[in-house]
Amino acid sequence: MNIIPENLEIHKANKTLENIIDNTKIKEKLLYKVKSDFHDIYVVKNKFGKFLKYKDTYQAGIFDCDNYKGNLPYINYFLIPYLMNKNAKNVLFIGMGSGKIINQYEILFEKLNKIDIVDIEEYIFPVAEKYFDFKVSDKMNFYLQDGIIYLKNSKTKYDIIITDIAGNEGCDTRFCEDEFFKIIKSRLTAKGIFVINLPSSRDIFNKKNEFFLNTLNNLKGIFSNINLYNGETSNKIFYKTFFNIDKPVFDITNAILICSNKNTANIDEDIEEIYKKLNIEIAEYLRDKTEIQNIF
Repeated sequence: MNIIPENLEIHKANKTLENIIDNTKIKEKLLYKVKSDFHDIYVVKNKFGKFLKYKDTYQAGIFDCDNYKGNLPYINYFLIPYLMNKNAKNVLFIGMGSGKIINQYEILFEKLNKIDIVDIEEYIFPVAEKYFDFKVSDKMNFYLQDGIIYLKNSKTKYDIIITDIAGNEGCDTRFCEDEFFKIIKSRLTAKGIFVINLPSSRDIFNKKNEFFLNTLNNLKGIFSNINLYNGETSNKIFYKTFFNIDKPVFDITNAILICSNKNTANIDEDIEEIYKKLNIEIAEYLRDKTEIQNIF
């Protein structure tokens, strides 16, 4: 079963702002396309940067414009675990995207021994190398496999596991269920960190936001510590860059959950210096941390 993010909207968009988006024409140059067993894959270039699309949706990419440079901005939340465990040695990515975040992990985490990358899409690795300047290193292992099957068969314990998975039809709910989260926990070290990107209404704790709240409730039964980042900084950057609009328009966000049993992010240090080498103002993203409300 797939969850289509647009179907999670609770509140209607501002009509005036929606019309601006509808009337904004962004010319794209098609650099690559292929249809696999799982996705309709496109690589496109426009005045804002270069992007990977599955069917009609942006899945990954690199912005290169005056307003913003770097990953799709929601991916920058995946860099927060550095503040929780700078000594991480083994990392697992389920879902590769452009691969830029993986190369950033190599820069940020000085003690990394191994980065395992799992993706079911056979074209994603060569696309990342050719179009998004992904650099392969001897620390990396690539697995062309379903993420759940990989986890069930793997014996490796990871310090950080990141899942960011979507396809033509939205978010695969197999990666949002209690059984999956229990497998994840069994593959984490004692201080391990699990990061998951979930689609949600921006009105996160509205009782109508059932998919997100049910998933959060499942996670709360498995992890004692959950940090929620509401995605508002990411949304503002996206709308400002693409449409010159200073606030989010649609009632959809990437809600990032960082889960652990023994860690909390330490933001009392000179974090800007740490992230400067990645050209990321991480403090902006940290301000999106949202207190989790108990609605059940």
